Amino acid sequence: MLDVINGARSGRNAGSVSANRIESAVQEAIARGLVVGRRVRIGKVAGVVVGYNIASFGQFLGAAYPLLVYTPLGISKCALAEVELV
Repeated sequence: MLDVINGARSGRNAGSVSANRIESAVQEAIARGLVVGRRVRIGKVAGVVVGYNIASFGQFLGAAYPLLVYTPLGISKCALAEVELV
């Protein structure tokens, strides 16, 4: 299993558990209309969805931050709750 706090893996099927969580998060984003090319807003900053975060280790895991959003400040990994459709 993947430890969301520090990205450590444990157990025999840790990779597949993480992959399932990431896939679920990406599918939820798509179901909410957050598809590539969609204009969004992160607070007051406008952006465009440019992809999906599939990272299974590190600080910004794909299960928690499934969206990659291009803004004038650079590309950001975002949680679904942080993004608003424009």
